[in-house]
Amino acid sequence: MKPVPDPRATLRAGLPDRYLTPDDIAEIFDVPKQTVYQWRKKGTGPPGFRIGKHIRYDPTAVHAWANDRMTADAA
Repeated sequence: MKPVPDPRATLRAGLPDRYLTPDDIAEIFDVPKQTVYQWRKKGTGPPGFRIGKHIRYDPTAVHAWANDRMTADAA
């Protein structure tokens, strides 16, 4: 019998089922963490939000941002 995939993994395209940190974003896109902070400052990166002094990213929003970037780049 074939295992049933976790619907959260399907929804988030394999991204973790937790909010991501700037370190996670840097690792996912293989860029320096400073680049992630520059993206945020310029408003060009994935949408993030603050929890106190910490920045977090919703995996679904990061996936949507990456898809938008790929579509824009292909056009």
